[in-house]
Amino acid sequence: MAKQKASRSKANRKPAGWKGIWWVVLVVLAGTYLFWQWSGLSFWANNVVNGIWLRLGWGLALIIICVGVLLGLVWQRKLASLFSHFNRWLGGIVFVLAAWGVLALLGMGGSFGEAIIDYPSPDFIGIFRVLGLAVIGGILFAPGAFFRLAVGFFSWLGRQFERRPAPVSKPLPRMKPTSPPVATISRHGGIKPEAESNSVTPTPPAMTSATSPRTAPVTVPEPEKSSLMQVAQDVWKKYGESPDLITIDGWRLPPIDILDKTPEVELSEADNLQRAKLIEDAIASYGVDAKVVQINAGPTVTQFGVEPGWDRKFKEKRERDKEGNVRVTLQEVSKTRVKVDKVTALANDLALALAAPSIRIEAPVPGTSVIGIEVPNVISSAVGVRGVIESSVFQRLLAKNKLSLALGKGAGGEVVSGDLTRMPHLLIAGATGSGKTVCLNSIVCCLLLHNTPNDVRLIMIDPKRVELTPYNSIPHLAAPVIVNTDKALSALRWLNQQMDQRYKKLAEFGARNIEAYNRNRQGTERMPYLILIIDELADLMMAGFDEVEHILCRLAQLARATGIHLVVATQRPSVDVVTGLIKANFPTRISFAVTSQIDSRTILDFGGAEKLLGRGDMLYMPTEASKPKRLQGCFVSDAETERLVYFWGGQKQKEAAQLKVEEVIIPPATGKRAAPARDPLLETARKLVEEHTHISTSFLQRKLRIGYPRAARIMEQLDEEDREREGEG
Repeated sequence: MAKQKASRSKANRKPAGWKGIWWVVLVVLAGTYLFWQWSGLSFWANNVVNGIWLRLGWGLALIIICVGVLLGLVWQRKLASLFSHFNRWLGGIVFVLAAWGVLALLGMGGSFGEAIIDYPSPDFIGIFRVLGLAVIGGILFAPGAFFRLAVGFFSWLGRQFERRPAPVSKPLPRMKPTSPPVATISRHGGIKPEAESNSVTPTPPAMTSATSPRTAPVTVPEPEKSSLMQVAQDVWKKYGESPDLITIDGWRLPPIDILDKTPEVELSEADNLQRAKLIEDAIASYGVDAKVVQINAGPTVTQFGVEPGWDRKFKEKRERDKEGNVRVTLQEVSKTRVKVDKVTALANDLALALAAPSIRIEAPVPGTSVIGIEVPNVISSAVGVRGVIESSVFQRLLAKNKLSLALGKGAGGEVVSGDLTRMPHLLIAGATGSGKTVCLNSIVCCLLLHNTPNDVRLIMIDPKRVELTPYNSIPHLAAPVIVNTDKALSALRWLNQQMDQRYKKLAEFGARNIEAYNRNRQGTERMPYLILIIDELADLMMAGFDEVEHILCRLAQLARATGIHLVVATQRPSVDVVTGLIKANFPTRISFAVTSQIDSRTILDFGGAEKLLGRGDMLYMPTEASKPKRLQGCFVSDAETERLVYFWGGQKQKEAAQLKVEEVIIPPATGKRAAPARDPLLETARKLVEEHTHISTSFLQRKLRIGYPRAARIMEQLDEEDREREGEG
């Protein structure tokens, strides 16, 4: 049977040569037909080609390019991009139509191109149509970039038609309210020009000044007066007369545009990946298993999150195979995590491998299971106050409390802000030039941006005489900026008395705190917050150590409910300035770069501030945190500060509650120091004196079985009684 089937299949199979013969026959027949109908086919082809050319022109090349792109997408299996990026493909089609219109304007676009430019209309209509297609294509292809380009163009066009101020011959000097230009300064008035002045510059809006009414008139050259007044007038016209400003109790709050936008510098991802590879190689070279799992790029430092690996222990296992050979295998006995100390001990070695001046290791990063290695960036960028204020984090905090402070950005670029009412007091320390004064300026700017003089009053103490004096003309000051040490001590005494008076007032109205008291009050009826700002605590501590420490500790302990908050800064964080009592009552602290680890432990109880980079690099220790957080502090320029001062100085409110200078500077209380209490063992000591001819401190110490300090005090009291008897005799 199998042989019969095989013979049948061979009989039915045709020879392979028949296929080639059929192809030859078909080619011959096709050639014969083309030769026979050549004249008709050539005439038809010429008509088709000429018709296509007349209708499309050189636009045919554009169609061929589009078809080629479509075939390329089909070949690469990327047809899904037609739906995911449909706006870009539509923009590309519109660009093709615009290019076809350009060809039609040149006479090469065919009838289709002439329809695009509306031929035979005038040429300018066709040009406008092509430009319109180009604009529509740009909007569809890149709407964001096109919108930014359009906004930039119209803003530039608007600046060309702005009214520019007359040029001044002298650069703008920094405003110094303690030395005002050709004016008499009064506490309730402002800068009043003298009657005999012949200046052509118009007088700006009145700027309140907080200097003493006993200050004599001060004069400066005429060009400086003109420059200051012209700038004050320009600032008020630009920012103060806008109808969009928020008005509270007759006071206008400054707009956010009064602050400058600070550009941010971002490192490329390739540089961060390269440094992450260097960290992994350096750690592995010392026999530690670890891997970089996250990279958080910040303005000054970049934090590399390192996850510790496993420390494995193996045991050799020997076995014989079938041939009698000995095989050695390793069997895992134990597996434990790498200790954190093994990574933190490599800080100097990692700094050497990365060629960095110093690195800081945070082990572990709070809330995560990684070790943070903070490496300084090659190029650091400044953090502007405006960028932090405009963030959603700060706006949410501002909606709850108006005493919100913009502090800066963390090592990972996250915005960090604070609430002064929850702190409730802030202690700032750092070496000279590390950024303390800039931090104070940013705090003051945040308060001035969102609070009126009816809400917040400031008491500023500036022993340096140059850092806080530019704020002398703002209406928020409860007194002029205090630069004298004796007046500063008097101001602390007054603030202590004010706290007691406020407690009595709250008790009369049955309110627990200042928020409950102000809940149903408006305007001048409200109790304003009092914020004491001290730029240099060390100078006050040298003037009156015991009194300053006692008053600051009492205010820090009791003044929170009455709305009194302290912001204290010092450049000498030693134990004789930042004492244990002050540290205990200032739980929220900020440390900028210091010179030694001892200073860092004095201010933060932790080391690490000695490794900071300076220029705003700081460690922030909030009340609720157990470890400090590294931040890049906000930067406020002198121009921004002066604009804020001019803005508030341009407003004059007679009904605003103002504290008189005499109320702040009160003389210190005089009185005889109370005599120390008599020791209970003094009578026993008198009997010993009667029994023995000569006694000493050590004798009393042995007989009475007391310590040396108590024995010395008893001896002093006995000597004092002997002197009194001799005087009476």
